[in-house]
Amino acid sequence: MPRFLAPVAFVATALAAAVATAAPTITPIAAEKGKTVRVAGKLEAGAPLASLDWAWKSSMACFPATQQQSYNGNHVFFQAELPPKSEMYVTIIPKDPKVNLSGYAYSVAPGKIVLPPDVASCVSCEAEAKWDRPKRGKTQDHTRVLPRVTAIGNPYSVLIGVTAPKDVTAGEFEVEVTIK
Repeated sequence: MPRFLAPVAFVATALAAAVATAAPTITPIAAEKGKTVRVAGKLEAGAPLASLDWAWKSSMACFPATQQQSYNGNHVFFQAELPPKSEMYVTIIPKDPKVNLSGYAYSVAPGKIVLPPDVASCVSCEAEAKWDRPKRGKTQDHTRVLPRVTAIGNPYSVLIGVTAPKDVTAGEFEVEVTIK
């Protein structure tokens, strides 16, 4: 290759890499205390994460490494604000009951948005996937109901991730957020 074409090839390669690793979209959810809001999403709009190691670090504690197979598909992100003295309840509802979805929600300082795998710590993280065994006195259907995210004295930004096992690459769903 002639010398003058080498820089052009380098720039073209760098641009192609930048396009391939475009920043994920975060859909805002305008949740309010005392109300329930639903927002639609599509699994095919997301992308797999480079790593899930962030989830089982002690500073995050979202889900254990033994459950990573439920979270290694495309990730679609949503964000809502949680006011002080409030509880947020998140339910993920697939349009097709046969689609196996998983989800997680973590709270961080207000206005601070750091996506996985770059997130290093959070105030709290909750997750739910399809159970691999029965739980006494409980049943699970196609929805994923995350344990509540709580704010006592401070407000928080809550990032919600919807994902699935690696072999599930498409599916429409709704994220339902209730703040009490």
